Amino acid sequence: MPSTTGSFFPLFCFLSRCAVSLSQSICKIAASRQKHTLPDLTYDYGALEPHINAEIMQLHHSKHHATYVNNLNVTEEKYEEALAKGDVTAQVALQPALKFNGGGHINHTIFWTNLSPNGGGEPQGELMEAIKRDFGSFQKMKEKMAAVTVAVQGSGWGWLGYEKETGRLRIAACANQDPLQGTTGLIPLLGIDVWEHAYYLQYKNVRPDYVKAIWNVINWENVHERLQIAKK
Repeated sequence: MPSTTGSFFPLFCFLSRCAVSLSQSICKIAASRQKHTLPDLTYDYGALEPHINAEIMQLHHSKHHATYVNNLNVTEEKYEEALAKGDVTAQVALQPALKFNGGGHINHTIFWTNLSPNGGGEPQGELMEAIKRDFGSFQKMKEKMAAVTVAVQGSGWGWLGYEKETGRLRIAACANQDPLQGTTGLIPLLGIDVWEHAYYLQYKNVRPDYVKAIWNVINWENVHERLQIAKK
């Protein structure tokens, strides 16, 4: 019976070279990956006063959001190392940190642009038409979103999102830093952060007052722009 060792050896060498090549490719991707950075605000920390004070904004942006960014970068580096090693157990173990810190970065990046010292009032044009169609009136939308947001247990977010399949606006709440689109499939248009660090220094434990006040600084132009992009 002829030996099969000779036929298996070239295959083994080929597979080994493929594995090394894959590992090197992953490492090159990891090395070339741009690290996430804390986005600059387009307004001063005190620009949203009296509705959100400067101390809250400074701590929220420069400390809390910065921590999510830093932890996300560290977690992604560890995840890339686990990919390179083929360590599936480590990859699975890192998923919660990716979700939490990645969600925190995504959510806050949207949040800052949803706010403006020139905000408040009512949305215009297509956004207002969509709100009236899906909620009956702007006031009813505000009341529903406020109720859902205030009712978040513990920490989380209230969201106005766009449902691509139906072309409708929807309101949803997400726990902790769970990202809206990754959790519900809705495309985020407007988010209200109800982690205590977003309001406690000013509003103490009276979350409804904070949610009521934040409407005065909502950047409806930004929300409208997000709707336009979501519909494409």
